[in-house]
Amino acid sequence: MYDINQIRADFPILDRTVYGKPLVYLDNGATTQKPRCVVEAITNEYYNTNANVHRGVHFLSQQATELHEASRETVRRFINARSTNEIVFTRGTTESINLLAATFAQSQMEEGDEVIVSVMEHHSNIVPWQLQAMQRGIVLRVIPMTDEGELCLDEYEKLFSPRTKLVSIAHVSNVLGTINPVADMIRTAHAHGVPVLVDGAQSIPHMAVDVQALDADFYVFSGHKVYGPTGVGVLYGKERWLDKLPPYQGGGEMIQHVSFEKTTFNELPFKFEAGTPDYIGTTGLAKALDYVAALGMDHIAAYEHELTQYALRRLKEIPGMHVFGEASVRGGVVSFLVGDIHHFDMGTLLDRLGIAVRTGHHCAQPLMTRLGIEGTVRASFGLYNTKEEVDVLAAGIERVRKMF
Repeated sequence: MYDINQIRADFPILDRTVYGKPLVYLDNGATTQKPRCVVEAITNEYYNTNANVHRGVHFLSQQATELHEASRETVRRFINARSTNEIVFTRGTTESINLLAATFAQSQMEEGDEVIVSVMEHHSNIVPWQLQAMQRGIVLRVIPMTDEGELCLDEYEKLFSPRTKLVSIAHVSNVLGTINPVADMIRTAHAHGVPVLVDGAQSIPHMAVDVQALDADFYVFSGHKVYGPTGVGVLYGKERWLDKLPPYQGGGEMIQHVSFEKTTFNELPFKFEAGTPDYIGTTGLAKALDYVAALGMDHIAAYEHELTQYALRRLKEIPGMHVFGEASVRGGVVSFLVGDIHHFDMGTLLDRLGIAVRTGHHCAQPLMTRLGIEGTVRASFGLYNTKEEVDVLAAGIERVRKMF
């Protein structure tokens, strides 16, 4: 039911070579490669259906609008949102969080009110809140974690106070691979009357996500992480919450009526979608979601779990190997250092062997501080990676280790 050879055939880039070596692409946490069907859908729309969406009366505009709104329905169905009114298209996870931070702080928070985040957050779920802290005087409270890379849930509950207005947490750590128990954390927050934003950038490509089952108030993700195009993403929000928030940007499409005396705003979700949307990108995103849905998210999760466990076993056989994060429930991310070899040196030399990994702090410097390091090498797996590629990675690391 999971034909890896057929799947890899859908991704032409996997056939290329780098420095004369077959490409081994293990940087999926940063972005995924795109299946042929996604690229063809984008090309087809540019060649045959390109016209600005909404309000146009001519045939192409009507057709493009239908594709764009059909994409919104595809997203709704993929995450099991209640209504397409709850699906806001953005440029990605980062813009989604910035949109929410700005509008939520503006309308729902006062000086001294608190947002709970965790020590393992990506910068995109830290800095937007810090900007609001500087502008509005809100306060960040941070959930600590264990040495194994699991959030301290007893400490999490202690962080709630009458000033807590929002919890904003990653579903999956982009460094440790930890799959956080967001359903339990949401229940805890709701018991305190606090809504929750979930950063799903690292979860949406790897597992089935049901926002109604999670009872998430907000859920965000990027298209390019889930085999879709860059520059398009999603902010899901419960309709009752989105209704409370003011517009993020002003311009066309997000209005009902404009005069110099007063402007009234459009209905959901268009209130948050000022200007011409990336209607080509939303088509590509919908095609990518259809692609992974056809493979089956449960099948993808099972395959990647087996692959990650194999990778952990193989890498831990290497002398001097230090893998960061030993959470009991984890996704397809392995961050490591080997002996005293600098992560940049390891990544550069692996690249010469055709192996693409990520090096550095992975936009998670507070987490690096907690770990007592400056950065790691990160191998992150996708639905098209293989055990043979893991073996190439292990052999490459061993070769670099011997050089030092």
